[in-house]
Amino acid sequence: MKRIGRRTHTCGELRIDHIGANAVLFGWVNRARDHGGLLFVDVRDRYGLIQTVFDPKTHPDLAARARELKPEYCVMVKGTVRARPKAMANPALATGEVEVLAKDLEILNPSPTPPFVIVDEVRATEESRLRYRYLDLRRPTMQRNIRIKHGLIQAVREHLGKLGFLEIETPLLTRSTPEGARDYLVPSRIHPGKFYCLAQSPQLYKQLLMVSGLDRYYQFARCLRDEDLRADRQPEHTQIDIEMSFVEEDDIFCVVEGMLTRAFRKVLRKKIRTPFPRIPYGEALKRYGTDKPDMRYELTIIDLTEETKDSGFRIFDDTFAKAGVVKGVNAKECHGFSRGELMALEDIVKERGAAGLVWAKFTPTFQGPMAKFLSSRTVEKLKERCAIGPRDLLLVVAGDRQVVNSSLGALRAELAKKLNLAREGEFRFTWVTDFPTFEFNAEYQRIEPSHHIFSMPKEEDLPLLKTDPLRVRGRIFDLVCNGIELASGSIRNHRADIQKRLFEVIGLSEEEANRRYGFLLEALRFGAPPHGGIAPGLDRICMLMAGRNNIRDVIPFPKTLQALSLLEGAPSTVDEGQLRELHIRIVD
Repeated sequence: MKRIGRRTHTCGELRIDHIGANAVLFGWVNRARDHGGLLFVDVRDRYGLIQTVFDPKTHPDLAARARELKPEYCVMVKGTVRARPKAMANPALATGEVEVLAKDLEILNPSPTPPFVIVDEVRATEESRLRYRYLDLRRPTMQRNIRIKHGLIQAVREHLGKLGFLEIETPLLTRSTPEGARDYLVPSRIHPGKFYCLAQSPQLYKQLLMVSGLDRYYQFARCLRDEDLRADRQPEHTQIDIEMSFVEEDDIFCVVEGMLTRAFRKVLRKKIRTPFPRIPYGEALKRYGTDKPDMRYELTIIDLTEETKDSGFRIFDDTFAKAGVVKGVNAKECHGFSRGELMALEDIVKERGAAGLVWAKFTPTFQGPMAKFLSSRTVEKLKERCAIGPRDLLLVVAGDRQVVNSSLGALRAELAKKLNLAREGEFRFTWVTDFPTFEFNAEYQRIEPSHHIFSMPKEEDLPLLKTDPLRVRGRIFDLVCNGIELASGSIRNHRADIQKRLFEVIGLSEEEANRRYGFLLEALRFGAPPHGGIAPGLDRICMLMAGRNNIRDVIPFPKTLQALSLLEGAPSTVDEGQLRELHIRIVD
């Protein structure tokens, strides 16, 4: 690393071959230990940690000053690199074979006792960590997360640059074109009563760039959405926004797979398997109960509707009377589950709306709530259909198809966690394709886009736009890894006539469509090329690579689940004068 400033070495780079060299180090006191004779001070920076030694026999005044040091003091230490005594070497530390015999010390800035200890396994509450985020970011784990994101960004730029993509910025201040989440609105001082909104995504701009003939575009786009938060969602996040002209789905898949292969190899030194497998949306729900399947383990959901018809078991018969389904999961070698464990699993499916969980153990005799109701012929059909062995546990849910799929999907994930089926450090990517273009919102009793309204339907399904729009499949796809949705993309609609038909399905009048999206409809008329793209979530990919389960761990300054920034206290009130300038009055 090129030297900048007075520092000659970082705290993490000194090794045996540096013995005898003079070193000037800058960093923070990690720990100080007074052994009565020698004083040992561990100094830390973002590159690592080194032990420095102060000898009161040779430098008494220097040692006296070193005794003032406390954790998180910012210091400069000058000294000579020497080997540690073999018995004192620390093999767990990269610099553990050497130390620096101090000849000079400068306290650049003292520190009060920090609110928590700066260590990886911090015991502080998240509220405290976010309040003092600048201290939390000093922890080695957090700095590793930042380095991973940096490496990921560099790998993406290298890969897309070599493919001829141009990095182009699009506006953050735009007009409100609702895309699902609420907009963050920005009042205009110059135009009273009018508002910008902060862009939820660059969706319309990147399509306009394709119309402009800039056929390969990307940017690290800041996206702002006023939506309910969770562990993998923030009100402001970054996506790797990619769009290209004259392509099919396979072309987009190839670009993204190459990009991620480069990133994982460069950042984690891991090889990921390509091409990624593909599974249609309907098949994903059928086999895994979710459109975000974790493919690190099998535990597929098995449809038992045919095998349980006319069984005489009331739960199943009631299900069939309501046109429901019966599905199950074979938990291999799990016949030893206790009643308490089975009740915990039942709670999981009930949380998803299922009436209950029916189980059967094979030990090797058939045991369980349905044992006395099912005929031996039905039992044999179940055993054959589910490939049941003598120590297996069959878990069954009956009811509405959507509820059954969701329940067993959650059950499958819980079983994998309980049985340690998902190996740590393994990454299994999957493309989920052929999403429905529309979905029905039961709360508002209306048809809505399943992703966004600018995706192209499959050509063979275009006639269904008038007759049965909920059956229209889109050229829409998601990228999933280890049960986490990393990206959504589609082949876009480049024809104004089809775009108008899509607006009609969701009840958008021609007048309203022109008011909201007239500039896009007009642009599509001017020879818009076929195009498509995808927007992988940078923060989610980084979270996955870092082995974290909370997106806040890979964002330097995140918001809480209540969308609060505890560090600077945002959102906050503003001066009355600022409101007057914006022609805004607060009404209780």
